[in-house]
Amino acid sequence: MSTPSVESTTLTTELDGPGRRLYWAAADSWTIVRRGLTHYVRQPSNIAWQLGFPIVSVLLFGYVFGSAMSVPGGGDYREFLMPGMFGMTMAMGFMNTAYVVVYDTARGVTDRFRSMPMAPSAVVTGRGGSDLIGASLDLLVLGLTALVVGWRSDGGLLATLGGFALFLLLRFALIWVGVWLGMLVPNEEAAGSLFAVAFPFAMISSVFVAPALMPDWLGAIAMWNPVSSTVTAARELFGNPVALGDSWVEQNALLMAVVWPLVITAVFLPLAVRRFQRLSR
Repeated sequence: MSTPSVESTTLTTELDGPGRRLYWAAADSWTIVRRGLTHYVRQPSNIAWQLGFPIVSVLLFGYVFGSAMSVPGGGDYREFLMPGMFGMTMAMGFMNTAYVVVYDTARGVTDRFRSMPMAPSAVVTGRGGSDLIGASLDLLVLGLTALVVGWRSDGGLLATLGGFALFLLLRFALIWVGVWLGMLVPNEEAAGSLFAVAFPFAMISSVFVAPALMPDWLGAIAMWNPVSSTVTAARELFGNPVALGDSWVEQNALLMAVVWPLVITAVFLPLAVRRFQRLSR
């Protein structure tokens, strides 16, 4: 009986090696990213819905309620508000991620992906990549809206880019929460109920008011909310009114704006991949 030659063994090892598997994982992920972007472009109503709420909130809180709002330590409330609106938009975006995942799962698209010879992580990471690109476009449009209503960043170009990078880092982390939740809920109707989770997560924070103005127990929750750390750090980088408190987490907002997303990603990305692998066929 013949034995495999050294050349054929080496070729097989190269084809099945870590480098080759990494290549196909990236290629499969990019296929899912392109699919997500195609749906994003062909459904402009979803874009309008995602941006409609924060834009209306800007007008409502900036112009209707803005005159009654105060910033501890002084400063223009509209400049205080806008970084909060950026953060709220990024924080609530995981609902859209969860809904799309549930939509694909309910229609058998996810099962079709699982039956294909593709990397097990590609569906999850591809979904995350397309959502992050969509979030960047959302942030761009919201930033242009902020400029129209009079918001400005006084922190310089690098600091301004750093502030927006923190918002995208938060969104990147929460994408995996959305993917994981999307594979847990049974149908699209149940996915709609995730608003009850996203709304308090975004609102009980420093988005609209400083935690120091809240009752002590509620202020403590708001201080340790990852959204608050990102928003406070961005305000510092933008040179906008900050209204810092005396707590450790507020004094180290820039550090926590990086630590929180890394912790969330470390927990929920493996959970999302594992959940995808365990879905019933």
